[in-house]
Amino acid sequence: MSSPAERYAAARRKAAQAAQFPALDEFALELGFDLDDFQREACQSLERGSGVLVCAPTGAGKTVVGEFAVHLALRGRPDDPVPAADATTPPARRKCFYTTPIKALSNQKYHDLVARYGAEQVGLLTGDNAINGDAPVVVMTTEVLRNMLYAGSSTLQGLAYVVMDEVHYLADRFRGGVWEEVIIHLPASVTLVSLSATVSNAEEFADWLVTVRGETAVVVSEHRPVPLWQHMLVGKRMFDLFHDADAARKHDVHPELLRYTRETVRRLELGEGRSAGPGAGRRGPRWRGPLRPDIVDRLDREGLLPAILFIFSRAGCAAAVQQCLAAGLRLTSPDERAEIRRVVESRVTAIPGEDLTVLGYWEWLDGLERGLAAHHAGMLPVFKEIVEELFVRGLVKAVFATETLALGINMPARCVVLERLVKYNGEAHVDLTPGEYTQLTGRAGRRGIDVEGHAVVVWSPETDPRQVAGLASTRTYPLRSSFRPSYNMAVNLVGTVGAEPARALLESSFAQFQADRSVVGLARQVQRNTETIEAYGAEAACHQGDFDEYFALRVAIADREKAIARQGQTQRKAAAVASLERLRVGDVIRVPSGRRAGLAVVLDPATGGFGEPRPLVLTQDRWAGRVSPGDFTTPAEVLARIRVPKHFNHRSPGARRDLAAEVSGTGLDRHGGRRGGRSRQVTGEDHQITQLRTELRHHPCHACPEREEHARWAERRRRLERDTEELRERVSGRTGSLARTFDRIVALLTERGYLARDGAVTDAGRMLGRIWTEADLLVAECLRRGVWNGLSPAELAAAVSVVVFEARRDVDERASLPRGPVADAVDETLKLWGEIEADEAARGLTATREPDLGFAWPVYRWARGEALAKVLGSGHEIDGEMPAGDFVRWARQVVDLLGQIADSGGATTELRSTARQAIAAVNRGVLAYHTSA
Repeated sequence: MSSPAERYAAARRKAAQAAQFPALDEFALELGFDLDDFQREACQSLERGSGVLVCAPTGAGKTVVGEFAVHLALRGRPDDPVPAADATTPPARRKCFYTTPIKALSNQKYHDLVARYGAEQVGLLTGDNAINGDAPVVVMTTEVLRNMLYAGSSTLQGLAYVVMDEVHYLADRFRGGVWEEVIIHLPASVTLVSLSATVSNAEEFADWLVTVRGETAVVVSEHRPVPLWQHMLVGKRMFDLFHDADAARKHDVHPELLRYTRETVRRLELGEGRSAGPGAGRRGPRWRGPLRPDIVDRLDREGLLPAILFIFSRAGCAAAVQQCLAAGLRLTSPDERAEIRRVVESRVTAIPGEDLTVLGYWEWLDGLERGLAAHHAGMLPVFKEIVEELFVRGLVKAVFATETLALGINMPARCVVLERLVKYNGEAHVDLTPGEYTQLTGRAGRRGIDVEGHAVVVWSPETDPRQVAGLASTRTYPLRSSFRPSYNMAVNLVGTVGAEPARALLESSFAQFQADRSVVGLARQVQRNTETIEAYGAEAACHQGDFDEYFALRVAIADREKAIARQGQTQRKAAAVASLERLRVGDVIRVPSGRRAGLAVVLDPATGGFGEPRPLVLTQDRWAGRVSPGDFTTPAEVLARIRVPKHFNHRSPGARRDLAAEVSGTGLDRHGGRRGGRSRQVTGEDHQITQLRTELRHHPCHACPEREEHARWAERRRRLERDTEELRERVSGRTGSLARTFDRIVALLTERGYLARDGAVTDAGRMLGRIWTEADLLVAECLRRGVWNGLSPAELAAAVSVVVFEARRDVDERASLPRGPVADAVDETLKLWGEIEADEAARGLTATREPDLGFAWPVYRWARGEALAKVLGSGHEIDGEMPAGDFVRWARQVVDLLGQIADSGGATTELRSTARQAIAAVNRGVLAYHTSA
């Protein structure tokens, strides 16, 4: 209990603060809770007129600072003159834009601000919604603000504050550059409020903000308002990861956990704990961890629900719900079940009944009523929104989710479970980074509800508790820029400020700021290497002669031997290519190596195309796919011929089985005796090598007794010289690297007529400047060449889909296309892409992504009015039909591009009309549903 004197002093301090920061005092009174120190510090900086960067853990309450910027904008300038005739006139109001990285987060923030300030004061602008865009407070995605800045929108008038929520998104390799564009291009009069997760280089980021935005205060908080406890689940036993907070700071794993996991691994290696089922005879450990229903049941019994269980696989999330249902789990009361059904039925009324059946609605509803749900990008957006609403309300108790749930959506839980510490990043399986681990586990612990949050990692023999301790203790990660100039950005910059100022703007990006700083360290390393090279040279010196000259002969011999080996490989590959080009339908060949080794019959020779021949074959193991020259260490030899039915469907299991039986029926040996595939060259000794070896033997240093010791030092020096040269190239490459890339882009755009020789933007350039897609230049070229003219609405939707769609996984064979105009338009698009790629390669630019044909059939059928079931079944997917969520997401991107074409000055009147018709044709059924804003 404080003394009267202490209470009086505290009251005096509070009164002084209220006098110094009146707006913050008003704002704090409206909140209904006390501000944390970091929130108060950031808000005070804002009221003083400074920009602010706030870095704090997930759930710490960063958004309060953004909401204070909204309050300041609506409050108006305290010093605005009030007309004498009307002293009651409120001060002039200013505008605040609140930007978020994803539409779902924008929708959520919009609803929060409407509840606080009223619908007339708040607007929403995303790709899907445009509500009250002239309001003093507008919530929008970051891309919308970027487009406004380039277009010089009148909506920017009166803008005083911009809140950039989740600003650490600028590290995103696909969209991160947009954040830097906005930060650089915002008028100097705008105060920037940047809200970020905890990053280790906050000061570096703030230093850059100061250079481009002026005064910026940095407020960093590592404190979590709800303490987080870390655990590991080993079989049926739950262990604390750390004994206490002091151990957590030192990364000291709980000794009992270490002892138990080591003992478990030892028992597994001795053969105990192996299952008696399939694979029981295999060598090595065999571990069967806790079942997913058992994990949920345990969390329920220990009072740790609601929980998010992260499983880095869409299929795994859906399977987990089914496993819990099969186990008979029920986490809800009768009243909760009735409320869940009421909410769901009210939200899906706009979706046709036949589509609901295709979407697995009834199985999904059964899971929800039991308190269980999946959450991933493959789900229909409205289904995901319902899961989020029910989870936040505490009606759904356990959600199995992919990592996308951790990105921004306010969906906190009491407990978070990580099934694995490895995820697929689209290219390979990689370990979770400390930043990703922090982002995922940061969901645990609901402020104002939970006393503490819990994070549980499910142990397996591959999981080292010390690795988990490192992830859990490394609370921050560095922010790395992903900014790079694009064609659209180049024409907009040149059109807005001119070519030279545009170059200067790019050099002021965070990417260049980081590159320039890193050059200092690289230059120091070059200096250290140079000194070491001199020392190595002294050690390599030989008293019998010039050892540098002698060592150069040894290097020349090794290089020549490698060149001969490469030449042999090239000849073998050329022979394999030539043999594949000669294949015909029905030829039986032997694939000598790789996963598909064995006999195979040719279904499609695939000759006459670009690049290497990749015939479509069916193996005797019933696998159908394309093989490449890399699968053949020797030329493909035709061993026999069999008849392939004229309209053979290699997707039909029955057809594959029958034809594979015919291949096996030829009686040919599957492996052909496994003779060595790589034949040795029998040619004589190379003349150049003979001459070099003669010179080597006659060199004075060859007789030195310490020759090999000198050679070791010379080899070290050679390697270090090579490494140092690479460092020098990196130094020169990083200094002004963005400006050089910009110059190459400008040169390419000038050559193609988007920029004039004097730097002015042409009509084609202005058209390019209003195309917002990754393949912006390719879309512009298609419009200029009339590639999409004369198509029907459904054909246009299919044709433009190839420039926006990107498959989640690489598929061996090229997707089929609707015949006729669509196929012709796509062929023209591919030719244009080939020309652009060649220009980019000649200038050393990053290549435009190759068009992907995998979405053409689904969107074509959908635009023609066909049923959802047929549409999803026509996707070019490896593992069956296209998920509904993916279909909706890609269809919306097609609609977005069609909208740009409909508004494009570079499109004909007929094409613009067709684009509008295509939009109407695509926006039906599940696409017509929008979240009520």
